[in-house]
Amino acid sequence: MTSPADAAPPLSGAIVGPDGLARPAWASVDPMLRDYYDTEWGVPVRTEHALFERISLEAFQSGLSWAIILRKRPGFRQAFADFDPDRVAAFDEDDVARLLQDEQIVRNRLKVRATITNARATVALRQQGGLVDFVWGFQPATTPEPRTQADVPTSSDASVLLAKALKKFGFVFVGPTTMFALMEAIGMIDTHLLDSHRRGTSGVWGQNLGGQRLV
Repeated sequence: MTSPADAAPPLSGAIVGPDGLARPAWASVDPMLRDYYDTEWGVPVRTEHALFERISLEAFQSGLSWAIILRKRPGFRQAFADFDPDRVAAFDEDDVARLLQDEQIVRNRLKVRATITNARATVALRQQGGLVDFVWGFQPATTPEPRTQADVPTSSDASVLLAKALKKFGFVFVGPTTMFALMEAIGMIDTHLLDSHRRGTSGVWGQNLGGQRLV
């Protein structure tokens, strides 16, 4: 008797590594990216501090590879007061000048200022229930079910709505594509390939359940 998995069409897209685990191509070679994929990417983030960091780093990643940002993450954390929203919100022009001289981070004036702006918006958003509840309020009812990386979209109706809503509260560098990447990274949607060993591990979405929400 065959199992449902045996009867299903063969899946493709993920690469099986020496450890026997299947991952997408982007996470199958570089040990740093592989560890990030295995331990962080797609894991639900539900604290203000951690979510503010993710939004900040996604903004810095715009136009660059995620590997660059991940390698510089320790430097970003040091430069931006460990992404404490209250401390970053208090940064002034002297801090901007300091950051633009810091080789440990991506020295982009617009993105540096955006991080400070978004810290202030994060603090202000507490009056509306806080950043975490606000962002997670845009979680869609279904999640993608990609067989290959080409099946993974780069934006969605939910990411468009989230981007617009954040902009209304003063956030910048939060376009639909950036917010879709955020939603992937924090487990709001599950874009792990169907044959990846990480598919369905967030506890938010089930594995191969037709996109049904579990919580």
